[in-house]
Amino acid sequence: MGFQINNNLAANNTYRNLNSTQNDLSSSLEKLSSGLRINHAADDAAGLAISEGLKSQVGGLTVAARNAQDGVSVVQTAEGGLTETQSILQRMRDLAVQAGNDSNNADSRQAITTEVSALTDELSRISASTNFNGINLLDGSAGGGSGKLAFQVGANGDAASQITVDLSGANVKNIANTLASGTTATGGTSWTVDTTTLASGAATFKSTNGGAVTTVTTGTLSGTGTGGSFKSVDEYAAALSSDASFSAKFSVSTTKDANGASTGIVVTAKDGGTVDTTAPEGGVSGGTSAPSTVGIKFDTAAHAQAAITAIDAQITAVSTARANIGAVQNRFDHAINVTNVAQENLTSAESRITDTDMASEMVKYTRANILSQAGTSMLAQANQSTSGVLSLLRG
Repeated sequence: MGFQINNNLAANNTYRNLNSTQNDLSSSLEKLSSGLRINHAADDAAGLAISEGLKSQVGGLTVAARNAQDGVSVVQTAEGGLTETQSILQRMRDLAVQAGNDSNNADSRQAITTEVSALTDELSRISASTNFNGINLLDGSAGGGSGKLAFQVGANGDAASQITVDLSGANVKNIANTLASGTTATGGTSWTVDTTTLASGAATFKSTNGGAVTTVTTGTLSGTGTGGSFKSVDEYAAALSSDASFSAKFSVSTTKDANGASTGIVVTAKDGGTVDTTAPEGGVSGGTSAPSTVGIKFDTAAHAQAAITAIDAQITAVSTARANIGAVQNRFDHAINVTNVAQENLTSAESRITDTDMASEMVKYTRANILSQAGTSMLAQANQSTSGVLSLLRG
């Protein structure tokens, strides 16, 4: 090797290695201080792309878990209102059963009507006041009137990431309206009955309620007269009431003349439907549909029985709605558990890609630090290696 000063190859080589060591040292310091293995895309381009996708999933699942918790709160709020609604309906049913007893005088039945009216008003108030974040849950207005609320419980934009809560069956406002201003206590359909031509046999009755048609054909109706004929209208009405098929869907009362004698029957559909005026059998004629009365009534035993049936239908509807809400709440609970597990696993996967292994990186830092000090020392030595040229120049 020649003795030259223009190009100090030893110093250049040492400087190059020192520069590389300094870069490694700087990189280690950055990773140790940030805790991240990937601080720049250049650190791991493929790893960065994967980690960002995982980060999106983790962030989405975190929010989705909160959404599901909100869903639980919504259904719990709705069920709270339905629980009290059912208690009110049970009390109304008790009152209707009480009103079905003819031991009640007019004042007693009026007191029952007054309490039921107040309870119906409370149902209306519950439907208007049960809300979550300003969204009414029990008046049929939720979801723009559909009664359906969607909850994002996943991190993606597909159908599997949503749970829909159907509150259409939890319409307390509709229940209140039905009991207060519906046609649950119809006036019924009346016929005149000629017992002289009314022989034993089956009778057919039909009613229509909101498009739903109910048709009932009784068993063979028989009186105490010759060949099973009927001696009176009252006997015929009693035979109808005793028929299980008829009494399940209809109730019957009698009309009387000025002398108190029964001349005909009045048949009322227990579901509030309109009874067809077609004569159910020979000997029964002149069918006339009486005007419908407003709401459930307790002025007669027959109306009280109709009220019991109408209230039972609403109790069943509320029970079904509560069961559906309970099932959805259980579904939310499972969705939260699944989301939390997925979030934990994805966070672990992201950590393996992006987080610094502090122990391993500290080893690299120590190595780079020692090499940096050694390189600095060697660079000084290399710079001094050509100082011998001065001896030649002085010579």
